[in-house]
Amino acid sequence: MNFGNQTPTIVVLKEGTDASQGRGQIISNINACLAIQDTLRPTLGPLGSDILIVSSSGKTTISNDGATILKLLDVVHPAAKTLVDISRAQDAEVGDGTTSVTILAGELMKEAKPFLEEGISSHIIIKGYRKAVDLAVNKIRELAVDTSAENDSRKMLEHCARTAMSSKLISSNADFFVKMCVDAVLSLDQQQLDDKLIGIKKIPGGAMEDSLFIDGVAFAKTFSYAGFEQQPKKFKHPKIVCLNVELELKAEKDNAEVRVEHVEDYQAVVDAEWQIILDKLKQIEDSGANIVLSKLPIGDLATQYFADRDIFCAGRVSPEDLDRVIKAVGGVIQSTTSDIQQQHLGTCEVFEEVQIGSERYNLFQGCPQAKTCTLLLRGGAEQVIAEVERSLHDAIMIVKRALQNKLVVAGGGAIEMEVSKYLRDFSKTIAGKQQLIINAFAKALEVIPRQLCENAGLDATDVLNKLRMAHSRGEKTFGVDFENESIGDNLAKFVWEPALVKINALNSATEATNLILSVDETIKNKESQPANAGMAPPPGRGRGMPM
Repeated sequence: MNFGNQTPTIVVLKEGTDASQGRGQIISNINACLAIQDTLRPTLGPLGSDILIVSSSGKTTISNDGATILKLLDVVHPAAKTLVDISRAQDAEVGDGTTSVTILAGELMKEAKPFLEEGISSHIIIKGYRKAVDLAVNKIRELAVDTSAENDSRKMLEHCARTAMSSKLISSNADFFVKMCVDAVLSLDQQQLDDKLIGIKKIPGGAMEDSLFIDGVAFAKTFSYAGFEQQPKKFKHPKIVCLNVELELKAEKDNAEVRVEHVEDYQAVVDAEWQIILDKLKQIEDSGANIVLSKLPIGDLATQYFADRDIFCAGRVSPEDLDRVIKAVGGVIQSTTSDIQQQHLGTCEVFEEVQIGSERYNLFQGCPQAKTCTLLLRGGAEQVIAEVERSLHDAIMIVKRALQNKLVVAGGGAIEMEVSKYLRDFSKTIAGKQQLIINAFAKALEVIPRQLCENAGLDATDVLNKLRMAHSRGEKTFGVDFENESIGDNLAKFVWEPALVKINALNSATEATNLILSVDETIKNKESQPANAGMAPPPGRGRGMPM
């Protein structure tokens, strides 16, 4: 048969593959992202609400932290997962602003949607957004206030922590927790500021303000054997040895084969086993240590031996807790007991074991090397304590960033309104489609103050009009004032945020939007059936039979 010039159809993709493309596909992806934005909108700001999420296993989580909510939502739409990723990246990079970055990205897409429907190429929109974000970031750097010249940098850190906590569960206890956050960050090595060295332990029961800040290390009492009760539970200026040695009587008859001809020979083997562990214990005692910590078990014989000699011991200490102990008290982990020198021992001012709630905790306080600290969090329910932990994590990360980067900007929507005004003014100086796109970017920035007003029950249109007027008069730091339900100078009111948070949020939101706008085709592969699906198992390999 002669087809002439007609080209036969060639099937490249597997049958059942779903492929959709074109402008409709971009708009469909934008709609999916807007659904995610709608979920997070009510949680923004000091008067935002919390979301209760129930997992498939029945575990409940109450939170208004954007990254936590998106992590727990089972998002299946491939484009919407981009918003989950930028929220996580914001959490990892700066610790706060996870809800803002998602809402901003959604709003930028929403503003781009009418242009796409009118037939404007997505690449023109991407180009305009890139230009706008560069201008916005430069403007934020220009508006940022350098606080490094301030005499009291602690006050600056406290203002930043208080702003980060304003939208969290702990906002009503801010005075208590702000001090705890700043103390925690300032106790770290100021060169490295490794926030992983801030230990957080959750103890159910009590009120939130029963939480404790330990300038050193605290960990829950480890599993202990009989004889532990007789050990002293408090020392002043103790010598602490940290081991990676098992102090348990191991019967070698379980692990080795020994051939003996006489009963005396068997007794010699048993005596040798006892002698090995007793030698180890004697060497630890001779080192002068008052406290013995080990990653490995400390058995009943060793526990009783130490109790008779007024030595405290704890076995099976978790590696991260032991590492933090060493950073706080000094010393080195020993993998043998035969050569423990004085320089291998650590010390602290006070060690004690205390009852906190229903658990006993070992506290090492007044540590000479204190480059670590521990926060013991209390609360009525597990969900409450978990949310307190997330809130403190955000505040600690903000304090850390503010300490590293002394630039701060006014919060409460002030910086967004000023950047929006600046971009609107800039757009009037250029011609063509870019003017409209940069103007759309400026309009999208207003979503933050608008949403703050809506969540607080204020008249968003009225407040935004007042803000636009204030910023046109040159009031650059005016934002939403929740106390007076109007507008106010947020820089003077110490509603401060690190400039880094805003810059990172704008960059991430714009990148995510441009990524979604540049994707105009989705190919979804059909799930493949396993090669042996539906086949009977081979003989002797049926379900429930030994392999």
